[in-house]
Amino acid sequence: RAAEPKPPMRMLLIGRNLGLHAPFLFPTTAGLNYESTRYLRHLEEHRGKFTLFSGVSHLRYNNHHSEAGLFTGVNWDRIKEPAKEHHNSISLDQYAAERIEADTRFRNLVIGQPVQWNYSWNEKGVPVPSERSPAKVFRQLFIAGSRDEVASETHRLRTGRSILDQVGEEAKSFGKKLGTADRERLELMFSSIRETEQNLLRSEAWVNRPKPAVDYQTPKEDPGNEELIARETLWFDITRLAFQTDSTRVILLTMGDSGRAKLEGLNLGHHDASHHGKDETKIEQLAIIEETELQKFSSFLTAMQRVKEGEASLFDRTSILNVSNLSNASAHTCENLPVILAGGGYQHQGHVVKDLKDNTPLSNLYVRMLQQTGIETGEFGASEGVLGEV
Repeated sequence: RAAEPKPPMRMLLIGRNLGLHAPFLFPTTAGLNYESTRYLRHLEEHRGKFTLFSGVSHLRYNNHHSEAGLFTGVNWDRIKEPAKEHHNSISLDQYAAERIEADTRFRNLVIGQPVQWNYSWNEKGVPVPSERSPAKVFRQLFIAGSRDEVASETHRLRTGRSILDQVGEEAKSFGKKLGTADRERLELMFSSIRETEQNLLRSEAWVNRPKPAVDYQTPKEDPGNEELIARETLWFDITRLAFQTDSTRVILLTMGDSGRAKLEGLNLGHHDASHHGKDETKIEQLAIIEETELQKFSSFLTAMQRVKEGEASLFDRTSILNVSNLSNASAHTCENLPVILAGGGYQHQGHVVKDLKDNTPLSNLYVRMLQQTGIETGEFGASEGVLGEV
């Protein structure tokens, strides 16, 4: 008898760049019976279905703008050596997408509001741009084109691949004449060309297949940064629908600075409030934003649990990581990061407390997530083992 197909396992990485106010987030007790905090009360209905980690970070990070290393685990010290050319490594989303065997329309999605530095990087350390328009992502996933549009898209894909082939051959002809540094840059270009060709082939294979139909109002406009509730709702809905229709198995979603969000009682911009300097008035302003974000995150977790897949739910088969590159935006610190892991079929522990002075590498959790997704590996980024509490 043919082996039963394995149920699909998925990964969602949610990257935020201004942290969460630690005194309102972390409980004083560990385990499932933690005493809820001002922030965690918004996730109370999911107690036992997620784990909050204390004392976890990328070791030796000391850079305000460490977004680039959040999902790679590679130290990103832009301030000390501003003139030095940086070399990154592959990010968790790209690493997982390369190794998950799935016949999906998109190998992975990198979506959401871009921040100063990219969160997603390919195996050569080249940044992968984020698609910032929810309406455009929705159309790519669910809106079928006319016959003429499909024909035009097919022609574009084939023409694009032939142009890449020509560029690659011409570049090889003069590659041997270049110095070491230029040859390295040329190899990065070759890598990008090969990756683009693979994406073109994948797109061409799917261009004539019907797109899934979803019961959802097609977005007409993209909410601005100030429309925090509408923006996050739309991104979370698109993410759920992409997984629900098995259009992809890996998504990196960036939720950046909300700017001057339109929320009741809020009169400061997100960045200004996050750099509060311990001013209680600004901290209360920051809490308005962050509590709203956690409320929308909670609603997303609920929606994922309502989508059933056989005996399980979409929530049960999706590793959902909500994390920031900063622990305290006001002090520009990167220790004791706010790390929330939900769903995915883990043995969730409520609140796991590691050493707050000698943190556990966040990459150890990444190894655990890869294993849970069905990828056999014992290391990733700057890991020193595997985080085994979940």
